[in-house]
Amino acid sequence: QVQLVESGGGLVQAGGSLRLSCAFTGRTDRIYTLGWFRQAPGKDREFVGCISWPNYGTYYSDSVKGRFIITRDNTENTVYLQMNRLNPEDTAVYFCASAPGWAIRDHDYEYWGQGTQVTVSS
Repeated sequence: QVQLVESGGGLVQAGGSLRLSCAFTGRTDRIYTLGWFRQAPGKDREFVGCISWPNYGTYYSDSVKGRFIITRDNTENTVYLQMNRLNPEDTAVYFCASAPGWAIRDHDYEYWGQGTQVTVSS
């Protein structure tokens, strides 16, 4: 199994920035992609972006491209989601998840964290 723990959520004003962290442990040999998703109240879970662990490749949804950046820290087994120019539509619970292959759809992900709340005030 893989355990994932998100942190760094909170309340921020529109136009501000926030950095989320996702620390993972366990069967790291089963991790090829680490992804970020979000779910706003009353809405479906939405793909935000992902990073390939072997080759650092990243991919972002159109809604966050140019504002959000995913990076990694190999020594700490942690992935970060740097969120810039936040707006109230970014308010959601943010989850990280791991997949054994390259994945941009939530059903391709095996393990999920519990999520961290991000609230952007106008």
